Amino acid sequence: MTKDHEQHLRQNLAYLISGGGAHAKFEDVIKNLPPELRGRKPESFPHSSWMILEHMRIAQWDILEFSRNKKYVSPKWPDEYWPKAETPPNAAAWNKSIQQFRADQQAMIDLVENPKAELFAKIPWGTGRRSCGKRC
Repeated sequence: MTKDHEQHLRQNLAYLISGGGAHAKFEDVIKNLPPELRGRKPESFPHSSWMILEHMRIAQWDILEFSRNKKYVSPKWPDEYWPKAETPPNAAAWNKSIQQFRADQQAMIDLVENPKAELFAKIPWGTGRRSCGKRC
């Protein structure tokens, strides 16, 4: 792969991670969500906005940590990828989750934009924790 192609790939990955593409951007979804709807499930839908926010934060953090930490073990699927409560405990918890999502998103962008990061290198520590309960 040429340096130009690699740079283009890095830019595209950063664009996609930041919400570019054919789906709603994170910031657009959360900016006008009224606080009273954060813990409410839409009719016939299994998850509240809080549950989805926490799931996204945890899943993104999982991918980030797996990508940069050879000793990392993923949370237990699916139990540890979803919050137990439908409603955030308070506004501070909601805001903290958003801040952490943004920080991890930026860390992932920084990782893929880093020219020293080998995008096609095999991750030597495997594919993470699977249903076998350990690194497989």
